[in-house]
Amino acid sequence: MMKRNPYTLAAAIALSIGLSACTDPKIANRSLDSVNQPVIEHHNMTLDVATSSAGLPIGERRRLNDWFETMNLRYGDRVALDGGIASAAARDDVAAIAGHYGLLLSNGAPVTPGPIQPGTIRVVVTRATASVPNCPNWSGQFNTTLGNDTSPGYGCTINANFAAMVADPDHLLHGATGTGETVIMSSTKAIQTYRETPPSGTKGLSAVSSKAGG
Repeated sequence: MMKRNPYTLAAAIALSIGLSACTDPKIANRSLDSVNQPVIEHHNMTLDVATSSAGLPIGERRRLNDWFETMNLRYGDRVALDGGIASAAARDDVAAIAGHYGLLLSNGAPVTPGPIQPGTIRVVVTRATASVPNCPNWSGQFNTTLGNDTSPGYGCTINANFAAMVADPDHLLHGATGTGETVIMSSTKAIQTYRETPPSGTKGLSAVSSKAGG
């Protein structure tokens, strides 16, 4: 009767366990689609300012502008008003200060914690951030991919750089909304002017006298 070598049997079992772990179908990705995608998070920051029928007092306007400057208000932020019925003058004052940073007031404000006192309005700044969780992922650097699947860190570099460079992270979700005038409409103005302008040679050559001059 042939006896089996116990060391060979143990090595075969260890090899089979290792291969099964490397080819786990739960983590296998045999496509070129990256599972490491940017995640968008929204953060709401609030400031309550006193108002009157004439709008925001000069002190509150300065305080609001200082807050915007401290928050480094920038493109991609959303500015909205909440609380009571804000007067048109107060809304215009907030819109004018936000306009110094190139932003318009948004319609509708997100729900924020805490009551709003009478005679005040709440200015809400919503900022979106984009990041790629679990990146970089080097967990599979020693794996054997017998199924030709991509590594767990596939797409981390490109998507992380893309998330860091995008000006408005919300554009990763739904894209930018148009203003009614497309790029084609703007670019065709120059083309139309070029086509409609008659060539300079159609008017003939201008008469130049050789006797004129000094």
